[in-house]
Amino acid sequence: MEQFIDGRTEDGDREMAPKEKFSKLLDELKSCSVSEQKEKIEEMNRLFDEMNTEELEHVYTIDMFNKIDQMIKEEKLTMGNAILLLKHIGYYKILKCICRENFFCSSLSRRFREMIIKEDKKKEGNNEKLFINLIECYLLLDNRLSSDLYPICVPCLLKVALKKEEDEKTQKEVEMVLLALTNVGYIPEEMYLNEIKEIIQHHQEHHNLTHLSYHCAWEYLINRLPKNSLEEEMVNELHFAREATKELEELSESVDWKKKEEEMRKTERKTMDIILRWIDSICYYLYSCHLWNEEYAGLISRIVDVLRASRDNHSEICKEYILLFYAITKNRAVKLDVLLKSGAIDAALEEILRPTLNRRMTLEFIFFFSFDFNAVERKGG
Repeated sequence: MEQFIDGRTEDGDREMAPKEKFSKLLDELKSCSVSEQKEKIEEMNRLFDEMNTEELEHVYTIDMFNKIDQMIKEEKLTMGNAILLLKHIGYYKILKCICRENFFCSSLSRRFREMIIKEDKKKEGNNEKLFINLIECYLLLDNRLSSDLYPICVPCLLKVALKKEEDEKTQKEVEMVLLALTNVGYIPEEMYLNEIKEIIQHHQEHHNLTHLSYHCAWEYLINRLPKNSLEEEMVNELHFAREATKELEELSESVDWKKKEEEMRKTERKTMDIILRWIDSICYYLYSCHLWNEEYAGLISRIVDVLRASRDNHSEICKEYILLFYAITKNRAVKLDVLLKSGAIDAALEEILRPTLNRRMTLEFIFFFSFDFNAVERKGG
């Protein structure tokens, strides 16, 4: 086995970073056969599994998308192989919360938009698999869905998302389309809510979704919470707090918190990404939702457990929890006795006393103690 010293192999060659390997393989695609292309794309997709957020941002460029578009135009890259690569790029763009809009500015975005409209006009005669794949790629890579495209794209993906089968292939298909749907910016707020609620309720009975899919279904609702009368349904019918508690518990139990992120297996790193997505959603939910039931208590206790488990080796999660404590502070529905019994107040105090906590984070946790407890007591807390 080759030994690496200071980034170089035994014979003195520098070890190539994943983002450099990716660029090299991308340039090689145009001179490969279809089968060789597929092999190289599978290798490129594996590189995404190794990249951190900073490396992924260096890869996600207008130049990369324009290169792919040019290869498609010159028939040096098949559409099937392009989709295989682009889906993986889009998957990690959303999972790692990369906010760059480089795809929107590329010629590839225009090509996909034109192809989606063309396939839609064919109606019954269209290539359904290609149609779904084009829409998935487009939505995974760009959240600027224009008003003429959402009635084309969203119903198409919801048809896939509503599949009830529990086999692994279907679960992966549903995961990808739900992830794409969460990346859609503007959708008329009243549209497609019943379908998403059906997906959530079916999973609660039959457990047919992956952890990521289930979170995506909830995120779709939460993002539309302020402009809809969804609050009562989410609290008392769909039981968001109970379900979020259960998901955090199951996800956190599959992570070895004693390991640093770079020491974790790929599956553990993906689990960490999903936990971060849940934390972000819970924050938004707590900002927007002011109804109370007893399930809040379990959720806040679980939040405290994950904070304490992750604090030594996972500063990113700790930073996210500052926002969560801020949301709890703002949410007058959270009761004082729950904050005390759940350990939330003790946990915030422990963070303030940690010598490694930076000044900004300390101030954020101190703000938690500016919580107007008297206001909560006046409301019956």
